[in-house]
Amino acid sequence: MAMTVRRLAQIPALGLTLIAGRDGGDRSIAWAHAIELEDPTPYLSGGELVMTTGMNVGTTADQQFEYLARLSTAGVAALAFDTGTTHPAVPRGIIAAGDALGLPVLSVPPETPFIAITRAVIDEVTADQLRSVQRVVDQQEVLARETLRNGIPAVVAALSKHLSATVVVIDVDGNALAANGPEADHICALGAKLIDDGSTRRTKHASRVVADGSGYCTLQALKAAQPLRGYLAVKTNEPPSPTERLLISHAVSLISIEMGKPAKIRDAEHRLRVATTTGLLADSAPVDHAILRYFRFDPDDAVVVLALNDAGPSLTAETHANRVLESRHSRYLMCSRAGELIIILPAAESGTAEALVTEISAQLQKRLRSGLSKPTTIDNIATAVNQAHTAALIGDSGKTFHSYADIGLLDVILGGRSPEELRLITEPIAALVEQDKGANGTGDGLLVTLESYLRHNGHLEGAAAELGIHRHTMRNRVAKITQLTGQDLQSPDFRAQLLLAIRARELLQINP
Repeated sequence: MAMTVRRLAQIPALGLTLIAGRDGGDRSIAWAHAIELEDPTPYLSGGELVMTTGMNVGTTADQQFEYLARLSTAGVAALAFDTGTTHPAVPRGIIAAGDALGLPVLSVPPETPFIAITRAVIDEVTADQLRSVQRVVDQQEVLARETLRNGIPAVVAALSKHLSATVVVIDVDGNALAANGPEADHICALGAKLIDDGSTRRTKHASRVVADGSGYCTLQALKAAQPLRGYLAVKTNEPPSPTERLLISHAVSLISIEMGKPAKIRDAEHRLRVATTTGLLADSAPVDHAILRYFRFDPDDAVVVLALNDAGPSLTAETHANRVLESRHSRYLMCSRAGELIIILPAAESGTAEALVTEISAQLQKRLRSGLSKPTTIDNIATAVNQAHTAALIGDSGKTFHSYADIGLLDVILGGRSPEELRLITEPIAALVEQDKGANGTGDGLLVTLESYLRHNGHLEGAAAELGIHRHTMRNRVAKITQLTGQDLQSPDFRAQLLLAIRARELLQINP
């Protein structure tokens, strides 16, 4: 807590009294300075508590006003006026000027030496600086911990929180690798523009501050060594303070080290990730929990599985998927099998799965069918993989992403069937389809009638009302359906076959 004029006046041992400019009592005092010059402003930098015995403040109200006006213009925090040496009390002109200018004036009793006031201010300034340094150290520890646990996205999020700022990591081509804060899109665009026009490369300095009209954007180069890896952009409403710049520099170092991992280390980490995921899917032996924790997963964590079909050659698919995942997620496991990519994500991040599929599809330049499992734990990962695989196989017009939680039982049964298998399943309604085709506009609509009949669980009146026909017409159509199919429509087993046949026909129309 910084020393303010009001706090200084409340220290009992000093006996100070705030007698003018009370509205400015919450001004912070950066230093205390005793000076007796008529114009002390050349020796002031702002924020000081000026202490005087009043030797050269003037003898008239106008002179005293001008003296205080000079102090106010210099940005001093307050004036401490001694009442035991030159003046028995603070002159009325000083008090009036203090109230008029909003500059706090403290009355110093004769028994209080200036050195005691100076000591009180210095002690508080020193304590405040120590607190500030300790805060930075604590925040640096948080950034380092987040780097180890959750990588670059977590560092960006933590820095954004500590500074109440928008923070973005941009690569050398101007692409956003990680971002956090309300103005992420604006800062990404600003950073990309600075990179594109070459101004970041022309400067000799590793950082620069750009004012964009709504605040200040600090742009720092990311390179633990050569070559340049990218830039860290931090948008704040005010220019960063020295302690904030220190924290930003610490984040730059952490992110640069993370981005600068040697290629062999990254390759080894990728192979370990794939091997770990493959081991989980094989379920041949328990996976070492230490390895799971290395990839920031706890055995009890809730996870989801994302399956992407027709991904192509495994090495290419994994390389492109890994690039996308590294930029969007700090925690993931991945492997490929028979042209299918399997990705394990924290359940809390399942909402990003569809966007992830879109990005990976764009990287591979393929239209990937994909499915997302229900949340589960690592121990039940095999079930989640089956769910994701099943959801990915569901055929739907123009839709390539399905969540297992949203699909029905018929979709599960029919989703992975080939067109030939689907045609076999439609055989129970083949005669109805042919009858409808040969109706020559009579409008029998036997297949539509059957769907309504099944939907109303065999209730003739309900189906007739839905179709807008008389119940006798409905009864005649049902009799005709019974005749053409050669089966009893009251049989639950046959009704189930008819439902499957209708759904299989729909799938064939979507994916012939």
